[in-house]
Amino acid sequence: MRCWEVSKLLKLIGYLKPYLGIVILSLALLFTQAMCDLNLPNYMANIVNTGIQRAGVETLAPKRIDAESLSLLLSVSGTEDADAIASSYSESETDAGIYVLNGDADTASLEGAVTNAAQTLFILAGAPEGFDADAALSLDVSDGARVESARGEAMLSAESVREQNAVYLVRSLYARAGGDPDRAQMDFIYRSGALMLLISLIGVAAAIGVGFLSSRVSAGVARDLRSDLFKKVESFSNSEFDKFSTASLITRTTNDITQIQLVTTLAMRIMIYAPIMGVGGVVMVISRSLSMTWTIVLSVGILIAMIIVVFLVAMPKFKIIQSLIDKLNLVARENLTGVTVTRAFGAEDFEHERFDDANTALMKTNLFVNRVIVVMMPSMMLIMNLTMLLVLWTGAGRINAGELMVGDVMAFLQYAMHIIMSFFIISVMFIMVPRASVAGDRVYEVLSCAPSIVDREDALSMRGDERGTVEFEHVSFRYGEAENDVLHDISFSARPGRTTAIIGATGSGKTTLLNLILRFYDVTGGSVRVGGVDVRNLKQSELRREIGYVPQKGTLFSGTIESNLRYADENATEDDMARAIEVSQSAEFVAKKEEGIRSPVAQGGSNVSGGQRQRLGIARAILRKAPIYIFDDSFSALDFKTDARLRRELRRYVKNATVIIVAQRVSTIMNADEILVLDEGRIVGRGRHDELLSSCSVYREIAASQLGLEAV
Repeated sequence: MRCWEVSKLLKLIGYLKPYLGIVILSLALLFTQAMCDLNLPNYMANIVNTGIQRAGVETLAPKRIDAESLSLLLSVSGTEDADAIASSYSESETDAGIYVLNGDADTASLEGAVTNAAQTLFILAGAPEGFDADAALSLDVSDGARVESARGEAMLSAESVREQNAVYLVRSLYARAGGDPDRAQMDFIYRSGALMLLISLIGVAAAIGVGFLSSRVSAGVARDLRSDLFKKVESFSNSEFDKFSTASLITRTTNDITQIQLVTTLAMRIMIYAPIMGVGGVVMVISRSLSMTWTIVLSVGILIAMIIVVFLVAMPKFKIIQSLIDKLNLVARENLTGVTVTRAFGAEDFEHERFDDANTALMKTNLFVNRVIVVMMPSMMLIMNLTMLLVLWTGAGRINAGELMVGDVMAFLQYAMHIIMSFFIISVMFIMVPRASVAGDRVYEVLSCAPSIVDREDALSMRGDERGTVEFEHVSFRYGEAENDVLHDISFSARPGRTTAIIGATGSGKTTLLNLILRFYDVTGGSVRVGGVDVRNLKQSELRREIGYVPQKGTLFSGTIESNLRYADENATEDDMARAIEVSQSAEFVAKKEEGIRSPVAQGGSNVSGGQRQRLGIARAILRKAPIYIFDDSFSALDFKTDARLRRELRRYVKNATVIIVAQRVSTIMNADEILVLDEGRIVGRGRHDELLSSCSVYREIAASQLGLEAV
């Protein structure tokens, strides 16, 4: 993973700050879960070693011993061992003939002494087929030479053999002192089992808590990221939208943030847990048997090599996957929004092929990554199984040599599985994190994109005496890094009570000119003033509150007719909406709908016609009761009769407002107070209709093409 990708992903970690307390609690629960899981094999080993192999004998230092047995142990022990035994016991004050272990006794020395004594008795008993501890405690040990010889031979025996014989002896000593060794054995097993169950329940509760907290944090982070991303996109001017495609922004808001959410969940639940278990497992393994650690080192080395190979092979594909998802979304979105055109031109096969190409490219890349993962998982399972065989084979040899107990090998095997599974989980995270890193990079790219149009801190207010005026003073504009201007030295003024119309050929810059008024773009030369103030010195919200805008493409949102109208004024009364509908010539088709203005509107207004969509857009604009109205070719879908009736009503309704109309039809603007004729970004004519027919050849050509030569 490249460092710059990691750094950008890390910058998004700031979104965890509001959840810092939950994260800390989650970490505490993770450590609790890990400690529980790491200690369970120890308790299991104790049950096997102590509860079964040692028949429940927890210590080789008997807590109680009868006088006869104590005397026998002293008789078969060497001077040092005899001193350790004698100094460890005191006569019981309550039970006659019983000696109890002193509280300050050196149990380590005592256990060694008892072990040596047990092996000496074993040799004296001469019972190679089995050690009868009860019989051994009844032996005649008066022959000092024989005892001395047996003691010397005992010291040459394997430690594991001596300890096992000591277990038999201690059980007999416990029985002779009035205890029940079988009951003590079962009590130890039940007690250890109950403790294991309690630890398991604590671990399960911690795991559930971590799962709940991680889900809450990741969902909250994803929500905050989506919210900030949406707010950032809303602050973009058209210049930023030129950099990011709509399909890409949708992918970043959905798929990319979902990847970050998934990794956040896994990080809190697994990414931290796996290293704890791996390191903890290594520590436990070393504490159990250093001689078998090489088996784990070998397995881990192979796993690390495999992870590195997978990482180097799969990493470059993740960024490709995200870009291919962008492309697939783009193709799907274009096809769905343009389905009518596709069907009209019979281009279904072409669109299907285009979608299939994008879909197949994504499939092939995903297949490549999945094949790598598919190979990796069985390989790791094979390594895990081979490690189990190696541990069992090595452990069996150690048990046979008396160097390990069965429980130790069982615990070692479980710790080996913990370690291997930890590396397996880490390898999966190495697959997930790079993909999330790419997603984080893409999300951060949007979040860190500084809008080119921002409000000044010392923003001015409009002048009251010039409210509604729009003035262009030697305005020039070019897009991004383009070499040539699309608007050249534009100067004009539009004032309240007057209608200013703009006409020109397609691509002459009409819509671009209107975008400068709304400050969707900033001029690259000159100035645009609204209300007597340069729009760059106004707050965007204040500027746009002054304008009722109808875009070139009528846009309605899913909801109802009423909810769409209230975009202009959420506090509008029923009468205000009825008047706006009437002026826009929408009353007839709205009245025909069963629910009137509360009739549903589909996404994009797909359940109303183009003309109805334009009229509702006009109704929404005039409902704002703004001092400035901008109509960007907003009458193109209307028939001439409706167009004429709407403009007549509109003139009466907005008679005191500034009206700017962009139109393709001469009939729509021929009654305007001033008409501006644009050609290749320049004003080539201005005046009223009659004046332009005689003074502007461009306008005359447009009029002749629409009205006929006779009208011109």
